[in-house]
Amino acid sequence: MDGLTRSSSARAPNHAARASVLLALLGVALPVVAYAAAHQLQKVSLVQATMASCGSVVLGGAAILFARRGLRTIERTLGRAGGEGTARVGRLLGVIALCMGLAAAIALGVYAVLKVIG
Repeated sequence: MDGLTRSSSARAPNHAARASVLLALLGVALPVVAYAAAHQLQKVSLVQATMASCGSVVLGGAAILFARRGLRTIERTLGRAGGEGTARVGRLLGVIALCMGLAAAIALGVYAVLKVIG
């Protein structure tokens, strides 16, 4: 038994956990970039930036799903697949991105109702 056994090999990468962090970071950055574009560019209105910010719902939801998949992978491999902390960070940032997108959607809905009312 001079060689490495399967249980003593290096940890397998957890691609789902990494994907969750990437998607969550994109979801958090999307409203910031949209509002910066509305501030800097005259062709982009604040309403258009708010509409673009609603995309954070999709990115945040996908990040949460990937984080769940990453944590499930860790459970199935009895911890041999690393990335538990990465998956947890991805889930937390995904929830933040989801909340930011939902807040933008609510703001857009209130704006539409106020515009109809007069």
